[in-house]
Amino acid sequence: MKTDSQIQTDIMKELKWDPSVTHEHIGVAVSDGIVTLSGTIPSYIEKSAAEKAAQRVSGVKVVVEKIEVKLPGSYKRDDQDIAKAIVNQFKWNVQVPDDLVKASVEDGWVELSGEVEWDYQRTATESCIRGLTGVNGVSNNITIKAKKVQPDVVKQKIEEALKREAEREARRIAVDVRGSKVILSGTVHSFTEMNDAKWAAWSAPGVTSIENNLHITN
Repeated sequence: MKTDSQIQTDIMKELKWDPSVTHEHIGVAVSDGIVTLSGTIPSYIEKSAAEKAAQRVSGVKVVVEKIEVKLPGSYKRDDQDIAKAIVNQFKWNVQVPDDLVKASVEDGWVELSGEVEWDYQRTATESCIRGLTGVNGVSNNITIKAKKVQPDVVKQKIEEALKREAEREARRIAVDVRGSKVILSGTVHSFTEMNDAKWAAWSAPGVTSIENNLHITN
């Protein structure tokens, strides 16, 4: 099992290896597998990239992200210009139901609202604006439209999806469905396994929320 010092070293190497991250100004602290990222970076999309880089390292259990976005002068844009760019992104992205979502911008911070059919639409809406110049943060308040569901059927479909991806890992994951809410519990080996489990749950029709109680173990 890795020590905290080894995990810290590996994360710093991973940040340096990732060409999309300005690693020089990112601090890494590790305690009992819990990673805290701090410092400043020049864009919001790099903030997400840094968090994903840390999650890729084995031994990491939780990532606490305290990175601050400080836009250089060349990256700053007027809120109206950002809003126009967002509208264009929505129109050109086939996964974004632009008639169902709305965005407001204040001091470079984007707030998303609306109601969509699927979680992938909510995720795509945020993803397509992360890399826009001038954006320094996003609050995704988009909700999933509630549908009448049969909990037993939803549970069965999720468990089948988990087994298709990795049957051995699926045995360690418990699925509990309460109305349109899915509760995942158990253990996984990495953030990748955790995200795969969440993806399987979000792909079930009628799911509007997920309570993630999965724990990463070495």
